[in-house]
This record gives sequence, structure tokens and C-alpha cells, in this order.
Amino acid sequence: MSSLAPTTALTAAQAPTQPLAESVVQSVDWLAVAPPTIAAVVGLAVLVTDLFVDDTKKTLLGWTSVAGLALSLLALVPLLDGDRATFCLSGSPDVCSYTADRFTLVIQFMVLGGALLAALLSMTALKDYHRELPAGEFWFLLLSSAAGAALLPAARDLATLVVALEVASLPAFALVGIRHGDKRSSEAALKFFLSSVTATAVSLLGISFVYATTGTLYLTQIADRVQNVDGQLHTVTQTGVVLTLIGFAFKTAAVPFHFWVPDTYVGAPLPVAAYLSVVGKAVGFSGLILVTVVALPSYADVWGPALAALAALTMTVGNVGALRQRSTRAYSAVRLLAWSSVGQAGYLLVPIAAAAYTDDAERAIGSTVAYALMYAAVNLGAFAVAALVGRTRTLNRVSDYRGLYASSPLTALLLGFFLLCLAGLPPGIIGLFAKVTVFSVAVDAGLGWLAVVMAVNVVIALFYYLQWTALLFRAPEGEPEPHRVPAPLTLAIALTGIVGIALSGAPQLILRFADTALF
Repeated sequence: MSSLAPTTALTAAQAPTQPLAESVVQSVDWLAVAPPTIAAVVGLAVLVTDLFVDDTKKTLLGWTSVAGLALSLLALVPLLDGDRATFCLSGSPDVCSYTADRFTLVIQFMVLGGALLAALLSMTALKDYHRELPAGEFWFLLLSSAAGAALLPAARDLATLVVALEVASLPAFALVGIRHGDKRSSEAALKFFLSSVTATAVSLLGISFVYATTGTLYLTQIADRVQNVDGQLHTVTQTGVVLTLIGFAFKTAAVPFHFWVPDTYVGAPLPVAAYLSVVGKAVGFSGLILVTVVALPSYADVWGPALAALAALTMTVGNVGALRQRSTRAYSAVRLLAWSSVGQAGYLLVPIAAAAYTDDAERAIGSTVAYALMYAAVNLGAFAVAALVGRTRTLNRVSDYRGLYASSPLTALLLGFFLLCLAGLPPGIIGLFAKVTVFSVAVDAGLGWLAVVMAVNVVIALFYYLQWTALLFRAPEGEPEPHRVPAPLTLAIALTGIVGIALSGAPQLILRFADTALF
């Protein structure tokens, strides 16, 4: 916890007549802020180093970035001893802008771990497309975005929350369009940017309404004061709540704010698409949780039904959109994963909506975190295999995966395992248990209709997941094409495979979050 420093000097005239005043200068708990700080500092160091490194040694920038993200992950270990906070309100040490509690650490682990795996995928992509992807700028943008994403779950005031959201988002816009000479990449970046800026502007308008009615930006103070808002301002507050949620709903790719996802994932470099599918979602969901459960629990009657409707709509549109990809000529694997991520976002929204209808909001939020951790590991694994196939099949169509088992048996088995986890089928035990946990939360909260919608969507998703899985083991058309796997890509596939298999063998490692307090 940060301490308030007393004033160090007073004039002779002040000393006998005025009491010592508290200083607004605070000491910073550098240990608490270390994870996002390390990522940001390494990003700056890589950008400067790029000016002096020869083109033949650009790989060093990649390994430096990977090491920086690994160091940021290690910086989480000393924080496990207990909650810490810094940048606190003068005179109110329990009202802070930055808090490193269990919720923060779990989300930071997911964000920085996802960024680390995306960095491993990026090293191979930068080597293959070095003329199209500038190394120094790429690593700087990736690390900057990761730093903002790691800051967001620790934010405990709306100003820090918005700043973290934009620090995570602005570099991501550039990453999507960073490929030189690719019109599809530029178009995807423009669509992503314009829609995100619009959503952020709407969200800022909502925050201004909340601030106008409560007089504070700190989440815990908003939770206290919003209950006593004058009746004449009640409608303004409700409007502010709804508008505030829109910006974070956009980041989660919730319908109808999902339209940017398919084109952005296909147009972006594949490691960036993998990064957005996991880290971008983590940013959106952690922001939603902080705004709803922490700041506005007394307005659960407003955000609860809204999120429940969004969850049902999102999972349905996402899964139907993925199913429709079969009728297209290209039938892109990345586009299929994009629509799949929209459907998975609907499942992630279910426990947050359920938190509005139950007295045990902690369990509901824990279920969302558990599901998000499962999704992050297996989805990054699927993208890692897609990156491998995409090295020889530039269109990266689902049909390109036919007979993958004949040329790369272990890779095919891992991709099949990842897809079964996403579908919620054995041997993907962790995917099955995570879905059951979310389903039970919805039922216990009295949202039986939402549980039924979720069950129907799980069945719909089975079709395209199983179809892709079966294709891996069919006889290949022509001679099987061997896939040479670079070391960074091998490491990324191995890490995701080990994590997925370990979690299926011991699902309690993640599912325990559904039964423990995170705040």
C-alpha cells in the first residue's frame, strides 16, 4: 500500500499558527505496478535499439520482447502474498486508482501470457515477411498494447480505466494495418479504428453522466454514492450506465458491436489476430466486470438484462456466422476462428449477466475468469497451428487442413484437441467443465432461458468444430506436404498444448476460481 508523505518544509510564519498539512505527493508502490511497467519500458528500449541494429540481427529484438514479457509475468509472483494498492486518494488510503488484488493478478497473467505467445508467433511471421513487417515498430506496438491491457484490470477509477483501454487499443489499430502494401490489412485497420473510436466516444459520454450524478470517478465511491442519486437525476444515471457499457461491449465483440471482427482478423497479420482474440477480449471483459460488479452493483436491474440479452444474441450470431462459412468459396480458417470467438464471447458474458441476479456475484465472476483462462489457452493453440499451416498455404482455408495428420501427426492431434476443447467435448475436459460451470451459474441465477439458449448454441458449434476436426484425419489430396516448424512456433504450439492437456488432467487449477473470492 502506498504511504502519504508529510510535507518536508514550512515557512517560519506558518509553523506556529498552522497545523502540518498532508502532502499530495505519494510514494509509488513500484512492486505493484511492475508488470505493466516492465512491458512498457522494454517496448521503449526495443524501439530505440532498432535504430542501431543491423537488419540481419533484428531477431534479437524479438527475443528481447519475449524476455520482457516473461519478466513481466515473473513480476506477478511477489504480488501473490496479498493485495497491494497505490495512487490512493489523499486522506482515504482505501480509495485508490491502482489495486493489485487476485482479480488483477489473474487477468494480468492471462494478458501477459497471451501477449508472450503472440510474440512467439510473431517472430516467425516477421522472419517470413520481413519486407512487409517493420520489426522495431511491431515489437514496440505489441509491448505497448500489452502494457495497457495489463494496466486495465488494476484500474479502480474510470479515468485510469479509459486511459488503459486506449493504451491497449491504439497500438492494436496500428498492428492490424502494419503490413506494408496490403490493402486488406489497411482496410481492416481503418474499420477497426473507426468503430472503436465511436464506441469509446459513446462510453466517455456515459462516464461523464455518471460523474455528473456522483461527483467522483473512483469505482468504490461511485458504488456508494450512486445509490443516493437524486430522483430527478435517476434517468441520467441509467443512461450513463448503458452508454458506459457500450465501449467495453465493443472490445468483447458482443453483438451488435461485432461487425469489425471477421474482416479485422483476416486482414491483420495472423499473430495480431491471435493477440486480439485473447488479449482484446480480456480487456473488454475485465472492464465490464469492474464497471458493473464493482462500480454499479445497485444498477444491476439496468445492466443485468442488457448483458443477458447481449449474451444470447452474441453466442447465437457468432455460431450461426461460423456455420455459414461452409457455404463460402474461401472458407477461411481464420475467418471461422473469428466467428467462433464471437460465439465464445457470448458464453463469457453469461456469468457477468448472472451476477446481477444472484447474491453470490463473486462465484459468477469467478466462472467468467475460469472460462476465459480456458479459452485463452486453447484458442491461442488453434491460432498457432493456423500460423504453421499458413506458412505454406497462404489462403489458409479450412480445406488446406485436410490430411494434416499424414504430414504432421502431433500438430494435427493438438489442433483436434484444441477444437474439441472449444466445443466442450472429451478429451477436452477443461472445455467441457468450463461450459458446465457457466451453465450452472446461469441456472442458479434463475436465467433458465439463457441456459437453454447456451445449450442450443453449444450443439450448433459442435457441427463446425467436429467437421474441421474430422478433416484433419481424412486422406490428403495428393502427396502430404511436410511442414517445417521454426523454433518460436514450435515453442508456442508446445506451450499451449502442455497447458491445455494439463488443465484437462487437472481442471481444478482453473475451476477453483469459480468458488473463491477475487476481489
